[in-house]
Amino acid sequence: MPRLTLISHEICPYVQRAAITLAEKGVPFERVDIDLTNKPAWFLELSPLGKVPLLKVEGDAGEAVLFESVPICEYLDETQAGPRLHPADPLERARHRAWFEVAGGLFGDIWRLVTAPDRAAFTAARDEVEKKLLLLEPAIAGPYFRGADFSLVDAVFAPGLRYFEVIDAHVDTRVFARTPKVAAWRRHLAARPSVRAAVRPDYADSLRRMLAAKDAYLLRADA
Repeated sequence: MPRLTLISHEICPYVQRAAITLAEKGVPFERVDIDLTNKPAWFLELSPLGKVPLLKVEGDAGEAVLFESVPICEYLDETQAGPRLHPADPLERARHRAWFEVAGGLFGDIWRLVTAPDRAAFTAARDEVEKKLLLLEPAIAGPYFRGADFSLVDAVFAPGLRYFEVIDAHVDTRVFARTPKVAAWRRHLAARPSVRAAVRPDYADSLRRMLAAKDAYLLRADA
């Protein structure tokens, strides 16, 4: 079995996707966090884009490094023992991959929401988030994306929805008011052991410190 090292940042949602997948597959791995504001030279040599996550795979045939979260998750699902997280049917698998793209857009909108510098930017981002959630609502089979079984779509969306643990502590955005299935899905994901374990216990405080450094409106919205 190859030795796996996940190179990460403590609050990066894309890293969390890989960590969740590794946990769901029951695969042992080492996690190495780096400071993205002061990237070490060895990391820049390994990462073509200078971003996390990276997955270093070391085996008898040598060492390889994978980058970008979705390819890492799919590689792990295809090569590691444990439950298959992607549908077996090619058409259904392609549909799930299409939802990965929606997740990317939703992450961008949520990031703009939490880092918005003022109320106007916050409101605009909030409306874009709600649009994406309304798009998702009819696709949720519940309790997870495709029903009873956890899948890669769940692993891909869970880290972005986690941001609302901090958002909700400061302001009621009501973005889930018209999407009860997404709201229930979010609660099931938050309770999943693999999702909880994908971040450190001080995740919320670390995220707040980062937002404070950016003078994010979110932290002033309840003032």
